[in-house]
Amino acid sequence: MVDRDSSESDTYDPRKWSAGAPTSVTKSNTPTNLGERTSIFGQHQFKVALLLSSGLLASGLMTAKLTSDGRVLVATSRTAGSPMATAIAGKTAQSQEPSLSRRILNLQRPSELRDALIANGISKADAEAASSAASEALSKSDHELHAAITLSQIGNVVRLDRVEASFLDSSGAVISRGADGRFVATPVAAALSTVVKVARGEMDENSFYSSAVTAGVTDSLVPDFAQAFAFDFDFQREIHPGDVFEAAFEQSVNAHGEVVGPPRLLFASLITATKSRALYVFQVHGQKPGWFDGNGRSIVRSLMRTPIAGARISSGFGWRLHPVLGFMKLHKGTDFAAPTGTPIYAAGAGVVMWAHMKGPNGNLCIIKHDNGWLTYYLHMNRYAPGITEGVRVAQGQQVGEVGTTGRSTGPHLHYEVHVNDEAVDPMSIKTDEGQTLSGDDLKAFFKERNRIDVARARYAG
Repeated sequence: MVDRDSSESDTYDPRKWSAGAPTSVTKSNTPTNLGERTSIFGQHQFKVALLLSSGLLASGLMTAKLTSDGRVLVATSRTAGSPMATAIAGKTAQSQEPSLSRRILNLQRPSELRDALIANGISKADAEAASSAASEALSKSDHELHAAITLSQIGNVVRLDRVEASFLDSSGAVISRGADGRFVATPVAAALSTVVKVARGEMDENSFYSSAVTAGVTDSLVPDFAQAFAFDFDFQREIHPGDVFEAAFEQSVNAHGEVVGPPRLLFASLITATKSRALYVFQVHGQKPGWFDGNGRSIVRSLMRTPIAGARISSGFGWRLHPVLGFMKLHKGTDFAAPTGTPIYAAGAGVVMWAHMKGPNGNLCIIKHDNGWLTYYLHMNRYAPGITEGVRVAQGQQVGEVGTTGRSTGPHLHYEVHVNDEAVDPMSIKTDEGQTLSGDDLKAFFKERNRIDVARARYAG
């Protein structure tokens, strides 16, 4: 056997083979023994196999062949910067880059996030880690949740990179994977803006409710609108088809213009053939919001003319043939026909003197007001929560619901007003004027009034 330098010919580092590959081969020290030739040939075959396994031969970046004496000739056929090498290297790098995808999940509540992630191919460990990180930021609300998830995929492995979770008001959290692989949640504050909307219309022949909704007033605002005029208008006898009304209300919207939360009534006006009123909502410091005319005078009187919204007067004050007893009898109040469950409000501030069943009166509530007057509410279906004897109620506070208890032919409210222990016609009594704003309160009111009027004018223009 002939000695050879193992550092040159027998090394198994392909890079050294390429760098030291001869351009020509001399047939010195050629083995003559067939066994030795076969052994050497086998060694060089092993080197070729290593080249194949390293991908250098297969990629075309290197070539190799055996000489007649079994040596391996290796030569670089493509330089590192050649177009072919660059294309191959780029394809190899591209195959290692993850493909990104984005999916949108709409959930009923935040607690569904974990299961939704698993259903979208995320591992249980990642789904639990991400939902756990988001739990504190999303725990303040149990409403519908919009989640945009970013996924990366290499081969068949899908990995969660980011979750953007938000409620309707745009609040929520961004859950992202940190450099250490852990998920971190960053809270996102609500991004809301307020818009003012205006609805105008005419009364139809059906009801104020249908007229208002047709004109674009949100149905939840109809009771507020009716209550604003409870001191000045009898909706049953003074409102007619063709009368004009207007409502301005503000609404919160998110960044996409979607409505968030209930609207708030700001302005209400009503014009009939005999009179007109335009009212603004304003809150005096330390008090609840109230209705004021354009000069800052409160609409609040000692008593509301009608303690029920949108009801029909079915019987007025005076002598009549009693529908049940069948003989003439003084009707000491006003009957308002309305469906069972319709809210009944306290006509004025005062103290509840009676809140029990009382024979033909059915469920009866009696309130004594600050000026000594009494108001009676008969035939109620039930009392509002907290309405018991000795409790003080505010004007406009709900005291019960319309019903047909006691001696009654159908669901209605029988309403009475007693002055000096005598029943008087609730529709004819004159009540005291409300307070008028002054000083800083009046200045603040004018500022709010002007803001509302500018919004109304912009909407009209």
